[in-house]
Amino acid sequence: MTKPVVTVTLNPAIDQTITVDALKPGSVHRAKAVRHNAGGKGVNVASCLADWGTPVVATGLLGTGNAAPFEALFQAKGIVDAFLRLPGETRVNIKIADLAANDTTDINLPGLTADPGALGRVRDAVRRLVEPGVPVLLAGSLPDGLPTDTYAVLTADLAAAGARVVLDSSGAPLAAALASTGALPHCIKPNRHELEDWAGRPLPSDADLLDAARGLNRRGVGVVVVSLGADGALFVDRTRALHGRLPPVQALSTVGAGDAMVAGLIAAFQQEGGLEDVARLSVAFAAAKLGCFGPNLPDPATVRALAAQVTLTGLD
Repeated sequence: MTKPVVTVTLNPAIDQTITVDALKPGSVHRAKAVRHNAGGKGVNVASCLADWGTPVVATGLLGTGNAAPFEALFQAKGIVDAFLRLPGETRVNIKIADLAANDTTDINLPGLTADPGALGRVRDAVRRLVEPGVPVLLAGSLPDGLPTDTYAVLTADLAAAGARVVLDSSGAPLAAALASTGALPHCIKPNRHELEDWAGRPLPSDADLLDAARGLNRRGVGVVVVSLGADGALFVDRTRALHGRLPPVQALSTVGAGDAMVAGLIAAFQQEGGLEDVARLSVAFAAAKLGCFGPNLPDPATVRALAAQVTLTGLD
């Protein structure tokens, strides 16, 4: 039996997406539609993996005051709920979708503050869940109260247990994890801006991105995936580099496409796939998600058909 993937989301959110004809600051708007989705990077990834048929356990920190949307999602998709509960409410992210401008304005509300013992409880919970060789995702921002090196600490714990750590974060938590003198993540998935932020310099070309990714390989990161939006992604390990892309597709919603890409690469790791398999599934998951609202995928046959159409270009 396949061992379940574990996703860790320390700062989940309820995504409230409000659609308006045209956003005009200072005006009264009548919403065309409103949607609520239990979210946060790791929750979105767990949702997509469940749609693919991968067994998954979701853990992290969740507020007791508004846990119901998360519990409903986990029950509907067969995701094992191993979240630790904290007093208070999980944060709400308001997304205003402007149909006229075809863009989205985000307003992220404050959320939970983790108590001093929260990290210790998360470390204990994660150690109980992991098994050697299992992919474990550490994803998203950190709530107030957790130290910046939280992902570095968890990565060291997980590597010692034999897990393959996938880290999808940015800013100071990512920098701290990559600066660690202990174990580094097996895989990271920054976008261009996040990789530039970490590198401290512009990375305008594929060659620049490849150089930065190779530097991370040399430091100990096994696989670096750089997402490029509509242009697909770069996939770089210690021996090869690929650019994977699909023709542009009509997007119902771009929210969570990066999380779907992470789900695809984890699905490939779970199947012991090589770099080509990782690239094909990652790009296919992201493209397939564009046709769905919320953190959802179409049926696996549709995703496999997209994976077969992914164009791979060697960069070596």
